Amino acid sequence: MNSFIEELKWRGMLQDMTPGLEEHLSKGQASAYLGFDPTADSLHIGHLVGVMTLLHFQRAGHRPYALVGGATGMIGDPSFKSAERNLLSKEVLDHNISCIKTQLGKFLDFSASEANQAVLVNNYDWMSQFSFLDFIREVGKHITVNYMMSKDSVKRRLEDGNGLSFTEFSYQLIQGYDFYHLWKNEDCSVQLGGSDQWGNIVTGTELIRRMGGGSAFALTVPLITKADGSKFGKTEGGSVWLDPDKTSPYAFYQFWLNVSDEDASKYIRIFTTLDQETILDLEAKHAEAPHLRILQKEIGKSITEMVHGEKEFLIAEKASQILFGKSSTEDLASLDERTFLQVFDGVPQVKISRAEYEQLTSYLDLFGEVSQGVIFSSKGEARKMIQGGGVSINKQKIEDANAGIAENLLQEKYLLVQKGKKNYFILEVF
Repeated sequence: MNSFIEELKWRGMLQDMTPGLEEHLSKGQASAYLGFDPTADSLHIGHLVGVMTLLHFQRAGHRPYALVGGATGMIGDPSFKSAERNLLSKEVLDHNISCIKTQLGKFLDFSASEANQAVLVNNYDWMSQFSFLDFIREVGKHITVNYMMSKDSVKRRLEDGNGLSFTEFSYQLIQGYDFYHLWKNEDCSVQLGGSDQWGNIVTGTELIRRMGGGSAFALTVPLITKADGSKFGKTEGGSVWLDPDKTSPYAFYQFWLNVSDEDASKYIRIFTTLDQETILDLEAKHAEAPHLRILQKEIGKSITEMVHGEKEFLIAEKASQILFGKSSTEDLASLDERTFLQVFDGVPQVKISRAEYEQLTSYLDLFGEVSQGVIFSSKGEARKMIQGGGVSINKQKIEDANAGIAENLLQEKYLLVQKGKKNYFILEVF
């Protein structure tokens, strides 16, 4: 098995680390933590780099700590943010933390039977014990303002004219104390994070040195960008969430299916647990037939199964195939309403009343006045296309234009009409 550092290196997941970390980890089981901002009740795919870092740390035999910032979430990390964020109540943060732990459990083993079980901690548990005066006396005196001002995240905010509140300015001190607390009480000697967190992390190592006379280590992973320079994890509809109520498994799978070839080669290393030999083999096969999108499909399968389970992946995969004609009426009927509408987002729709629908006696009636000229301009055009075998309803080819409508309504309200190979229409009965 690769060491943790070797694993991150070949996966392209190592940005920076403090000297001596590799030797430290080689001495036996160590503990490391990575912080999560609980400002939403779900993680999004931007968090997955950090989650996968903890996963590899645990797979290498070490103990991962996932720290959710119940205290720091009340402040907001100013690192490379252009403006101060809204502060959340403790009740909202507690709800968010509970949801995040459930999602982390899909990647990390929190089982008490494991020697390197994952542990979830909330910095509110220790920060809430401090009074303001106690904190500035016991912690604040160890770090100078000059030291805090030298951080790039602080300098950038001051230079762009937006300023920085004292609340935000104190963030790095509180995060630094988190590291000290976990080092002192949990023997946690390593902090992991994105490259934008380097300043906050080394403030922690400095506090450990000054307050406890000890040493600790930092490791950061690169911030992920897309090949075209745009922000990773964002779509026209916003963030891609791990919560299926915010981003459906179908839309989640589609995100990975649609990444570029250049990005796919990078993402398959970062967002899957496939080994190096398997990935190189997949890349070779992809290079021979890029149009088959082998890498994208494998990434989509691996990460969708990890987040949503095999059943939801199979539904998402089936839904993805429907647009390309590789599906049956049964496949179509198995989709829930939200997935069905997402698959055919943007498709022209026609609505008719249930009473009107029940009066129809043939397909020609359906494609005549009732469809309002949206699907066919006339009954004559409809008849001609049906005779030529170019019309299907719910993936069943229509043979006789004068026959009665035999197809069941999808979700008891929809018919999917296909005209030719690529033209789809939805008829909704209300």
